Amino acid sequence: MATPRIAIIGSGFSGIGMAIALRRMGIESFTLYEAAASLGGTWRDNAYPGAACDIPSHLYSFSFEPNPGWTRTYAPQREILDYLRHCARKYDVERFIAFRSRVRAARFDEACCVWQVEIERDGALATLEADIVIAANGPLSRPAWPSIPGLDRFEGERFHSARWNHGYALDGKRVAVIGTGASAIQFVPQIQPRVSQLAVFQRTPPWIMPRRDHAIGERARWLYRHLPFAQRAARAAIYWQLESRVLGFAVEPRLLKAPTKFARSYLAHKVKDAALRARLTPGYALGCKRVLLSSDYYPALAKPNVALVTGPIREIVADGIVTADGVHRAFDAIICGTGFEVNDVDAPFEVTGTGGRDLGATWRRDGPEAYLGASVAGFPNLFFVIGPNTALGHNSMVFMIESHIRYIADCIRTLQREGARTMQVRPDTQREWNARLQTRFARTVWQSGCRSYYLTQAGKNTALWPGFTFAFRRLTRRVRRSDYTFTR
Repeated sequence: MATPRIAIIGSGFSGIGMAIALRRMGIESFTLYEAAASLGGTWRDNAYPGAACDIPSHLYSFSFEPNPGWTRTYAPQREILDYLRHCARKYDVERFIAFRSRVRAARFDEACCVWQVEIERDGALATLEADIVIAANGPLSRPAWPSIPGLDRFEGERFHSARWNHGYALDGKRVAVIGTGASAIQFVPQIQPRVSQLAVFQRTPPWIMPRRDHAIGERARWLYRHLPFAQRAARAAIYWQLESRVLGFAVEPRLLKAPTKFARSYLAHKVKDAALRARLTPGYALGCKRVLLSSDYYPALAKPNVALVTGPIREIVADGIVTADGVHRAFDAIICGTGFEVNDVDAPFEVTGTGGRDLGATWRRDGPEAYLGASVAGFPNLFFVIGPNTALGHNSMVFMIESHIRYIADCIRTLQREGARTMQVRPDTQREWNARLQTRFARTVWQSGCRSYYLTQAGKNTALWPGFTFAFRRLTRRVRRSDYTFTR
C-alpha cells in the first residue's frame, strides 16, 4: 500500500495529532471528517461556565508542541481550544478537515478491500472510499441524557452541559442541576451567584480533592519560552507525580488510606453543617469512581440559595421535578450534568466488517472491546485512537493519545512494508488480551463495589487502562506482526 487513502473521524486532540503524525510520515492522502463547523472535539463542545482541565496544563499538551503561554495551572477551556487551533495551523493540517461532515456509516467491501464511508453533508449523503479508517472521535463525544420519565415534557429551558445554551440568561432563575460529576462541580459554583434558587440533584456523592489552581505569572512564562528544558522538567515532574497514583488504584488499594483521610478532612473543613456533610460523604472507596478536583464546589453548596437533593427523582413534569417522596419543585431551567455515553453503547457510527459483522451489536452484547484499544477482530484497517480500555483514572489522556497515534502510524508503516492491502488483529490475540485485562481489574479499586461509568451494567470495566501509562507506551511502541493477519 504505497499511498493509502485515510479517513480520520474527529478533530480533537486525537484527530489533530493523528493528522500531524501522517504529515510527518510524508502522507497527505487523508481527510479529517468533522461533524461540527469548527475543530476542537471535547474542548469545543464543553464550553460551560468554569470548564477547565483537571490535569495540569504543562502535561495536557502534545509532547512535541509545548505551550509556554499557559496562564493557569489548570488550563481553562478556551486556552485548550486555542492551543488545538494553534497546532492545526502550525502543522498545516486544518486544510485537510472537512467540516459539517458527519460520518454515518463505514462498511468494509471485502471484494475490493476498501471501506465505503458514508458522509452526511448539509442533509445530503455521499459515499467515499478509504483504504484505512481511523476513529478519533473519542469516548466523550456523545452526551448522556438521564433516563427520567417526563424529561421531554418539561416546558422550561433544558440543556446538557456539553451543549450549553449560552443564549439563555440564568440570572434570577430557578435552576435544577441533575448530576454531580466532573462537569457539574465546575459549573455549579459559577452559576450559583447568578440564580435565585439552585437545586442540585445528587445520586451518589463524589470524592473531591482541592484544586490547587493558580495563575502562571509572566516571569514563569518568559522562562518557559526562553529555556524550554525548564518546561520539560516541569512536565516530567507532573507526569511522575500523577503516575504514582496508580499504585493505590491498581497495585495496592491500602495505599489509599492516607488520601481518603485527607479527603474527609477537606470535606469537614469546607462544610460545617453536619447534616449536609453527611449527605456529601461517599460510601465507597476513594478512586472507585472518578476523583474530582474543586476548591469552590463545597462552599457553593453551603450557600443559602442552594439545596442539595439526594432523594431519587420520580418524574419530570411541565414546570419542574417530582422526587420519590412526592415533593414537587418548580424550575425555570434544568441543566443535565450527566456525562457521556461510554459503556453499554454501540459503536460511534454504523460499522460493518467482514462477513457482515456489526460492531455496534457486538459491543452492545459484550461491552466495547479491542486489542490494545486500537484494533478489533473482523474489521480490517480500522483503528481507534482511545478505544476501549484506554481511558485513565490518574494521568493525562494526551499521553495515551500520543501512544495510540504512534502505534497506528506503525500499523500503516507495517502495511507498507508488507505490501499488504489490509491487516486485522487475530481473534485469539484479542480474546487473550482482554481476558488478561479483566483479570488485572479484579484487584483494583475500580472493581471495589461502586457503580461508575467505567463499568457496563454487567460489571465489566471496558473504559480504563488498569496500570501504568508508561507500560502502555511500551506495549504500543511498535506492531507485533504475529498479532495480525494480512491480505495482499
